[in-house]
Amino acid sequence: MNNKFDALKDDDSGDHDQNEENNTQKDSEKEKNDREKPQSTTKRKAVVPGPAEHPLQYNYTFWYSRRTPGRPTSSQSYEQNIKQIGTFASVEQFWRFYSHMVRPGDLTGHSDFHLFKEGIKPMWEDDANKNGGKWIIRLRKGLASRCWENLILAMLGEQFMVGEEICGAVVSVRFQEDIISIWNKTASDQATTARIRDTLRRVLNLPPNTIMEYKTHTDSINLPGPGDRGSLTRLEDHGTQRGQLYF
Repeated sequence: MNNKFDALKDDDSGDHDQNEENNTQKDSEKEKNDREKPQSTTKRKAVVPGPAEHPLQYNYTFWYSRRTPGRPTSSQSYEQNIKQIGTFASVEQFWRFYSHMVRPGDLTGHSDFHLFKEGIKPMWEDDANKNGGKWIIRLRKGLASRCWENLILAMLGEQFMVGEEICGAVVSVRFQEDIISIWNKTASDQATTARIRDTLRRVLNLPPNTIMEYKTHTDSINLPGPGDRGSLTRLEDHGTQRGQLYF
């Protein structure tokens, strides 16, 4: 009987050892699969204000893009060309990024800085942008750095007073001129776009005769063929003439 008991015990131990080997093999395969998963599936740590920092109402992300002049830009290549600089959630975190960034006036031609709410890509086709548009101001060379700083500080400080309508802002450096724009979600909301326009005039201290142009992203998406996504290739008629610059 003892021999039988010992035999059963030995057999049971063998099964246990085999199960351990199987479990070890499964764990190894799981670890391997986890390592092989694309990085995009890994959750990023949420950006939050630090202790004693001043939180912003929304988190924002800085982006940078640059392209070769004269080369057609498809939607896919444009997205691949946008480089994310970083995301911040407080006033202090913003200044840590901004104080180390090159000013727009020192960028080379066909370069862009974008500042958008976290989760919104600086692309017309993004869900938050596709039904919206942007106010555009064309600048003489030498004005972009000051106007860009005033614009983004007003945006971070919620001076536009339009709730969640603001998506972000862009400064585009070109060879003969520079362009700044502020994007909103709903192009059809005339009251909101008018408030954004009036606030933009105030925070940038624009002269009364400054040319401002509003362009819907729908028109941009439907342009015949790829073009310069930062240039004003087609403008809505708001009683303005293309080519006039601020200052």
